[in-house]
Amino acid sequence: MLEPGQVGEVQATVQASMLAREVGSGSLDVLATPWLVALMERAACAAVEGRLDGPKQTTVGTRLDVRHLAPSPAGVLVRARAELTEVDGRRLVFRVEAFDPHERIGEGSHERVIVDATRLQTRADAKLPGG
Repeated sequence: MLEPGQVGEVQATVQASMLAREVGSGSLDVLATPWLVALMERAACAAVEGRLDGPKQTTVGTRLDVRHLAPSPAGVLVRARAELTEVDGRRLVFRVEAFDPHERIGEGSHERVIVDATRLQTRADAKLPGG
């Protein structure tokens, strides 16, 4: 059962492949914003893991409003946290934030929608050549 207050957390050590210079989102050797967003999404997924109605259900991200507040270099452990703040039918709203050992590095909100995994994958696969 999904209820506001559920929390998910993930952590990762910033690797070279996660740096802005490597992913093309900037020229510095700091955690790339796309990776910050990915960690926040993973935390939101963790908050609802095992709480959906059956194995056919999953969630997909539909909206993000994130501020990247501070840089984190390679080798630093970063932690993302998501708290479910609203359940509106299939729509889920999360408060997301991220930290390195020194400070808050990101914050914002994230929305996900509960979907039938098979149906959504079939719809996506229909866009392939010959699909």
